[in-house]
Order: sequence, then structure tokens, then C-alpha cells
Amino acid sequence: MCRLLAYLGSPVSLEKLLYTPEHSLIVQSYQPREMLSGVVNADGFGMGWYHSQKDTEPFIYKNTLPIWNDQNLPSLSRYVESGRILAYVRSATPGQALDFSNSQPFKYQRLLFTHNGRIDKFRQTLYRPIRDRLSDEIYQSIQGSTDSEHIFALLLYYLQANPGKSIEQALHITLLQLGEWAKEYQTYVYANVVISDGDRLIASRFSTKSPAPSLYWLQDDPTFPGAVIIASEPLFTGNWTACQENSIISVGEDCDIQFEQI
Repeated sequence: MCRLLAYLGSPVSLEKLLYTPEHSLIVQSYQPREMLSGVVNADGFGMGWYHSQKDTEPFIYKNTLPIWNDQNLPSLSRYVESGRILAYVRSATPGQALDFSNSQPFKYQRLLFTHNGRIDKFRQTLYRPIRDRLSDEIYQSIQGSTDSEHIFALLLYYLQANPGKSIEQALHITLLQLGEWAKEYQTYVYANVVISDGDRLIASRFSTKSPAPSLYWLQDDPTFPGAVIIASEPLFTGNWTACQENSIISVGEDCDIQFEQI
């Protein structure tokens, strides 16, 4: 059941986030502590980041190798610096292909999206309802077969269908709709997601069956002053706070945090 992290603050190297912490995302790929299912996260990884000075679409690097086997990542992580970073290691749901189209993070224009969780029996339950709801443009943007990308597509649909609504509001609608469908189709949804537009982070800890997958936040730690980190598991000893179940967390450009119950 995958592990993710997101960072918003002063520019830092990928190395400082991915390798330096004692319980880094690298360690979590082979020795996670709080996964509800699965043992390791060896089915690929990915990261997305925004340029520190230029107003461009985000960059993505991903691979279907286990993160500890990628020979290019150590050098790349020392070179890349950003103040807006999303990263992820994958534990694939049985039956889902291990290819780049199913690797996160997913990108649409300036948005980056990662998901930790699952829609149980996705192909037999919510696959068709989600696809039937989408506009043709969003439908055609789907490249893979994962429940994660379909959740992102549903969020994009609600954003485009309601241009006056914020990402938080669209995410709220998306999660409520998934909850309604889960009840109708007698399945369950785990949807810990993180979205960035390059300025902010918006995350959710959501499930229709308790307990929800773990998710924590940390603000202004001495190791990362003036920054906020959101992660599936604490990266190091610090004042980490567990996100409330069925809540949305918004982190603004100045690293202020707001919470909303779903």
C-alpha cells in the first residue's frame, strides 16, 4: 500500500528528503512500519517537483525499478533542488501492470497528484462509474489502469465542471462521491492523496473503512525550518502529528495549515 511524502518550503535537494532522514522514503520502500497491507514498496517509484525560479509545468522522474535499484537517482537527487516536491514508492495492487503509465506522480498541466490507498475490487466496482462521469477531455487523458489515476481524473472533472471551486472543494466533492459509490457497490475506498499546483499542497486522509492509511504532517522542524512535510510515515524523530481520519489538509504558500473535516 505505497508510501508518499510531500514538501513545501525553502528549496532543498531531493537527497536531503529522500536519503538523509533515518526513516527516509528509501528505507520505507523496504522496511515500512505502518502499512495496512503489503510488505515492501518495490514496484517502482516517482517524484515530481517545480522549478525554484521559473514558472513552468512540473518535472517528473519515475521508474518501475525498486527505488533502491535506480543507479541514476543518487546523482539526480544531489542536483535537483526545489521548494515544492512530491515523492512516492509503489506497492502495486495485484493484477495492475508494472509500467510507466501506472507510475506516480500523475501530472495534468500544473497539477501533480499522488495517492496512497486503494479502491477494493476496482475493476469490478467503481471503474465504470468513474469513467462514465468524466468529460471526454479528462477521459482521454487517462493513460494507465490504476484506481489512483482514475481518482485523479475524477478530481480533474470536478475542477473543470466547477471553475469557481478550489482544489480543496473539488477534492471534498470527489471523496464524497467515492464514498457514495463505495456504499452503492459494496466496496471500500482508501484515499490518502496529495495534490500540488506549484504554490500549495492539498492532502486528504480518507477511508470508507476504518482505520484509514497513516498520514502525518510536520511544520517548522529544526531540520527543515519554515517548511511543512506531509508523509505516510514520520521520516525522523520530531513533532509529527497524525492527520485526522476523513479530513483535508491545506498548506498555503506561507506554510500556514488549515484543516477541514469531510
